[in-house]
Amino acid sequence: MALVSYSSRTTYSSRAKAPQMENRMGLSALFAAAVVNREFRNLLLRDPKTALKNGYLGEQFYLSNEEQRRLTSIRAESLADLAQQLMVTKTVGD
Repeated sequence: MALVSYSSRTTYSSRAKAPQMENRMGLSALFAAAVVNREFRNLLLRDPKTALKNGYLGEQFYLSNEEQRRLTSIRAESLADLAQQLMVTKTVGD
């Protein structure tokens, strides 16, 4: 895990973040990868389980078990459709 330095004296590890924030960062990273890379986006839409397993550019996504379950249960035609369905299942499941 890479360390992020905010000043020359203070270093924080992303592991030190609260689990909920880490999961949000995981979803953000997942969607960012899907936006910038067509091949990853197509894999995510076609086979989300494999996309999560493979990660992107050697990095894994930090998602809760529930987020992984929801993401792999969705069948979407587009990234916008995936995001919308993910939010609907989150709202209904909460």
